[in-house]
Amino acid sequence: MGLNQKLILKQGQSLVMTPQLQQAIKLLQMSSMELQAFVDAELERNPLLEREDNSSDPVESPIEKQSPATLDEAFTSTTTPAEDMGGDAERPDGAAARMADEASMPRDSGWANLRSSGHLSFDGEDGDFAASLSSSISLGEHLTSQLNLEFTAPADLMIGQHLIGMLNEAGYLAGDPLSLCETLKATPEQVERVLDGLRRCEPAGVFARDLAECLKLQLRESDRLDPAMEALVDNLPLVARRDFNALKSKCGVTMEDLQDMLVELRNLNPKPGLAFGTEPTLPVVPDVFVRPSPDGNWVIELNSETLPRVLVNNRYMATVSRGAKSEDDKLFLAGCHAQATWLVKSLEQRAKTVLKVAREIVRQQDAFLIHGVQHLRPITLKTVADAIEMHESTVSRVTSNKYIATPLGTYELKYFFTTAIANSEADGDAHSAESVRHRIRDMVAKETANAILSDDDIVAGLRSDGIEIARRTIAKYRESLGILSSVQRRREARLKG
Repeated sequence: MGLNQKLILKQGQSLVMTPQLQQAIKLLQMSSMELQAFVDAELERNPLLEREDNSSDPVESPIEKQSPATLDEAFTSTTTPAEDMGGDAERPDGAAARMADEASMPRDSGWANLRSSGHLSFDGEDGDFAASLSSSISLGEHLTSQLNLEFTAPADLMIGQHLIGMLNEAGYLAGDPLSLCETLKATPEQVERVLDGLRRCEPAGVFARDLAECLKLQLRESDRLDPAMEALVDNLPLVARRDFNALKSKCGVTMEDLQDMLVELRNLNPKPGLAFGTEPTLPVVPDVFVRPSPDGNWVIELNSETLPRVLVNNRYMATVSRGAKSEDDKLFLAGCHAQATWLVKSLEQRAKTVLKVAREIVRQQDAFLIHGVQHLRPITLKTVADAIEMHESTVSRVTSNKYIATPLGTYELKYFFTTAIANSEADGDAHSAESVRHRIRDMVAKETANAILSDDDIVAGLRSDGIEIARRTIAKYRESLGILSSVQRRREARLKG
């Protein structure tokens, strides 16, 4: 049986992820700072892009608490002012007139103080934000200055610089110092001698390999490393478990002496390197503002300061295209124009999508915004995705690294997505896992030294409030909140008493 070669033409469909589609997905999940950096890079690269200086007012979206029909109309409408981002350079005259009318209307959002706290302006009345951040020398610079006073031999200085480079931000050695023997052709005795000298530098506790060694270095510096204290540091797992009877036996001290030793241990710095060289922490800038309106609804607006506004300079495009002679120049201009147009539309679509998701979250979590965390509803990404007719992965990308400022504080959008805890009542609503954690924290905070609540007691208390939850779930939530077990809390209460 012979083999025959044939040409067959078939039609088929396939989903192709174009580079622009992939980039649009990345834009959607970028934080505000990442987006600003990306747009700045595009402005430098693309001559047809320019920044819009006269940005319009924040995009607002009034929400009615109990009006799902109105929400559906707002979602499907393409002419809603709340979703008109105005990012295209070629605006119709009617749209431009409408934006001019909106800009002339007085607006008092009541968020002036909040906005100024997150404003990253480098000029104007707000001053230089970067200059307001504290500036200090790094840990490496601080130790290098002491290294030059401690050693003079070039070999010792080189070993010391390599050891300083092996420190992490907390001041611990991130690698094996003896590995320098092969790198620098040094002897183990040389490395240990320089390491011992550096451990006498400030801050006390640096160049330790672990927590116990860090604490011992600090105690030795203050001449407090006696045998009892050394035994206490050698048994840090018992300290973590609050096993005071075992600690008394290990250290050979009374309960009163042990209490003083524990107080002294708590006053030590477990991460001495963090006092130096840490990068300044930038404040969280919300992407969305939520404020109550006088009629009892919620008004949602995008933070205009986190929205890069760019335009396509079509006039410049027409000017340079007339001078383009070669085919390469024409292809370059066409590519720049296509990329610029795509970026403007992608930024507009990103803003609309963020606004739409935030609007649905506010509608779902109306009770939380009014009454607090105990009324946080258990919702999922699929719940929001189905409500706004989007894919669940799109909602996940929108809620990543995005923050919303509410009258109760600023939260990450993912904060509002929690699992549901069943209600023991047949007609009762499910409870959010976060609201249950809040109840557990309140119950433990209100307990007295003579009435420490066990996990079973917490289960019974929640069950009386209609919350059906297992004991192992209580233990998991308690540990996530950093709350000790009832045995450890009872020991702490006896120690304090």
